[in-house]
Amino acid sequence: MNKRDKEFTASAGGVPGGAADAGERNIAPATHSPHPPAAAGPASGVSRPHESARAQVAGSATYIDDIPEVRGTLHAAPVMSNVAHGVLRGVDASEALQMPGVRGVVLASDIPADDMLATFVHDEPVLARDKVEHIGQVVALVVADTVMQARRAARKVVLDIAPLPAILSPRDAHAAHSYVLPPVTVRRGDADAAMRQSKHTLGGTLEVGGQEHFYLEGQVAYALPLEQDQWWIHSSTQHPGEIQHWVAHALGLENNAVTVECRRMGGGFGGKETQAGHVAVWAALAANKFKRPVKMRLDRDDDFLITGKRHPFAYDYTVGFDDDGLITAFKLTMLANCGFSADLSGPVADRAIFHTDNAYFLSDVEIVSYRCKTNTQSHTAFRGFGGPQGVIVIETILGDIARELGLDAFDVRMRNLYGTSDRNVTHYQMKIEDNILEPLMTRLEQTSSYRERRSAIHNWNATSPIIKRGIAITPVKFGISFTATFFNQAGALVHVYTDGSVQVNHGGTEMGQGLNTKIAQIVADELGVPFERVRSTAADTSKVPNASATAASSGTDLNGRAAQYAARNVRDNLAAFVGGMDGCGAGAVSFAGGKVTTPKSTRSFDEVVKAAYANRIQLWSDGFYRTPKIHYDKTTLTGRPFFYFAYGAACSEVAIDTLTGESRVLKVDILHDVGTSLNLAIDIGQIEGGFIQGMGWLTTEQLVWNDKGLLTTHAPSTYKIPATGDIPAHFTIALWHEPNREDNVGGSKAVGEPPFMLAISVWEALRDAVAAARGPASAVEMQAPATAENVLMALQAAAQ
Repeated sequence: MNKRDKEFTASAGGVPGGAADAGERNIAPATHSPHPPAAAGPASGVSRPHESARAQVAGSATYIDDIPEVRGTLHAAPVMSNVAHGVLRGVDASEALQMPGVRGVVLASDIPADDMLATFVHDEPVLARDKVEHIGQVVALVVADTVMQARRAARKVVLDIAPLPAILSPRDAHAAHSYVLPPVTVRRGDADAAMRQSKHTLGGTLEVGGQEHFYLEGQVAYALPLEQDQWWIHSSTQHPGEIQHWVAHALGLENNAVTVECRRMGGGFGGKETQAGHVAVWAALAANKFKRPVKMRLDRDDDFLITGKRHPFAYDYTVGFDDDGLITAFKLTMLANCGFSADLSGPVADRAIFHTDNAYFLSDVEIVSYRCKTNTQSHTAFRGFGGPQGVIVIETILGDIARELGLDAFDVRMRNLYGTSDRNVTHYQMKIEDNILEPLMTRLEQTSSYRERRSAIHNWNATSPIIKRGIAITPVKFGISFTATFFNQAGALVHVYTDGSVQVNHGGTEMGQGLNTKIAQIVADELGVPFERVRSTAADTSKVPNASATAASSGTDLNGRAAQYAARNVRDNLAAFVGGMDGCGAGAVSFAGGKVTTPKSTRSFDEVVKAAYANRIQLWSDGFYRTPKIHYDKTTLTGRPFFYFAYGAACSEVAIDTLTGESRVLKVDILHDVGTSLNLAIDIGQIEGGFIQGMGWLTTEQLVWNDKGLLTTHAPSTYKIPATGDIPAHFTIALWHEPNREDNVGGSKAVGEPPFMLAISVWEALRDAVAAARGPASAVEMQAPATAENVLMALQAAAQ
C-alpha cells in the first residue's frame, strides 16, 4: 500500500459517525433478523425472502434462454450498420448464405405489414430500409440452426452505405434544429424581471452523461408460431402488452392472436420497457418467414451497440439569489440527447422538467426543454426516467451558490426547501401536501454527525496536500405515477383452489425487484392465510390484458392494489357464505392466521374453502385499480401528475487524489421514506441497489462515442459499473417512520427509483473535495460522470 492509498484509507476514520462505528448502525441484508414463521403474524410489514431466491441460488429459476427449445428452433442474429448516418444502397448476404447452418436472411422487405414499429410517434423502422441513422442500427437478420452459426454469418454480410454527415452531440443537434419532438417550455412568474432584481447571479453550463442498463440477462425473445395464425412469445420485457401490440402490428394480426409471457427478467432498469420489443418483433419476423420457432438473444457487445441508454443531457442556466442563497430567479435550457428516434424521450424530458425543482421552491422560473435528434442509439427509459437529469442540475447550482457566498451548502439547501403552509406549489402548479423535507433533512444532519464531520474534514484538508475530502447532504422529492395518466391502471386475478392454496396473477413483471413477493404478501393478508400458501405466476397477456409497463416505481402501487381488490372480492364471497351459516353479518367474519372466525365458530380457511366450493361459491375474482386524484395538461405540463411524493436524503463523504483524479466514496448515511414498508429486506435492498447504481452513473460509468459515432465503451472491459470494492465501508440506511399520507396499498410508498437520486450527494461531495483543493472563490467546473479524468480536469481548470 503506497502513501496515497494509506491516506485514502485513513481518511475514512477519526470522524464521528465514521467507519469505526459503522458496525453498530449499518443496515445490510446480512444483519437482518431471521424471517419469522408464516403463522406468527401478518405476511406484510416484515422481511420475507424473495419468492424466487432459493430457485435463483440453486440455478433452477427459468429465464428465457433456459426454456427448453422446441424441436426445429432456429436462431437469429443482427446485421448492424457500421456507419452513423448514410444511404443504404444494398445488402450483400451471399457469403453468409454459404456458411454452415444458415437458413436465410430477413430484410425489411420480408415484413408482412407495417415496416415501422408501433411506437407512439411512429418514427422508427423495424429494420433499416433506405437509410441508416446510427452505428449499430439493425439492417437485417441472419437465421441459422445455432446461435453461433447465426452470429458468425451476420459478420459476413456486407452493407453498401453512402455516408452522410452525422450529428453526435445535443449541442450540435440544437444548433442544427434537429429534434425528435417539438420543444417544451414551462414558466412561472417572470424569470427575466426577477433576474434583473436579484442581488447575485450566476451562469454556467453542465454536461451529464448517459448510462448503460447493464442488466445481467441481455435482451432475448423466443417466438413460437402456433395454429391458425396465433403466436406465443416469450420475452424478457417490462411491458408484455406492448410486445403483444408490436408483434401483432408487424405481422398484420389482431392483438388477440399474440400471447406474451414473462416469468421473470434478469434485470431491466427501464431498458426492457420499450426496447425489448425490437428483439421480440425481429424473432417473430424470422419465425414468420421460416415457419419455425426462432430465438434471438443479443450478444453483450451487440446489446450495447443496438439499445438506447439513459439520456445524456446538456444544460445552460442562469440563477439569481440573495445573500442567504435563496433562489430568486432561474432560467434553464435543457438539451436532451434522444438519439435517432423519439422512443420515450418525450415523457423522459417532461419528467426532467418536473424534477428540476427537486426539493426546492422556485418562485420565478423558465425551463425550456429541447428533445435533440442525434445519430446515436435511440435513448430510452432508465431508473428515474429523467428525474435524475432534473435533480442533478439544481443540486449543482445550489452547491455553486454556496461556494460563491462562502456558506455551507447544507444551509443553502435548507433555506430553499419547499414549505408546508406557503412556498408549497411546484412550478407545474401541483400543491405539495405531504412535505416531510425539513424534519427529514434535520434528522439526517443530526444522525450523520454532519456538522462534526464537516469540521473534521476542514481540519483534514488543511494538513493534507494530496488527498482532499468532501462531504454533502442532498435530498430527493420524487413524484410517483406515470406522467402518461392513462398508464396508471392495473388488473389482477386471484384464484383460491379447493385445497386452500392461492394463486395470483397480475399485469406487473418481476425483474428481481421483489414485486411478486410483495403482491403475494398483500394477497395473503387480505385472505388471512400464510404467505407460503400464495403463489405468483408469470405475467401473461392472455390473463391480464392491456397491462401497463412495470415502470415509474408504480409496480406495487398499481398491481398490489388490484390484487388486493381481487382477493377482497373472494374474501367477501367467503364471508357472506360463512355469515349465512352462522347467522351473522359478513362484517363480523374475520380472516387471520389461516382461520376464519365468527362470533359463533372458528374454522380453518381450508375447511371454509371446501364447503364454499361444495355450495357453488365463486372462489376466484379479478381486481382493477386506477390511481386517483391525478390529472395534468400535457400541453402546458401543469396540474397534478403525481399521486404522492417519496422523500429521502443522503450524506456522502468522499476523498480524491489530486495527483491522479482518482476518488473513493468513504461513507454514506441514508434516511429514506418508504411509508409503511411491506417488506423491509426488499425495500432496503432497493435503496442500496438504487444508490450504488446512481453512484456508478456519476463516477465510473462513462459512455464514449468517437468522432465516427461508434460507441467505444461497449463491453465490461471499457464500461465500468461499480464493483464490490466500490461499496463504502460505512453504509447505513434508516427508514422514515411515517406511513404514506395518501391511501396507498398498505400505507407504503414506491421505492424503486427515488433512492437512485440520493447518489447525487456523492457528486456534490466530490465537487466539495475539488473546491477544497482549488481554494476559495472559484467555481467548480466538472462534467458528469466524475471519472478520474474529469476530476483531474476540474482540478487543473481550477488551477489555471
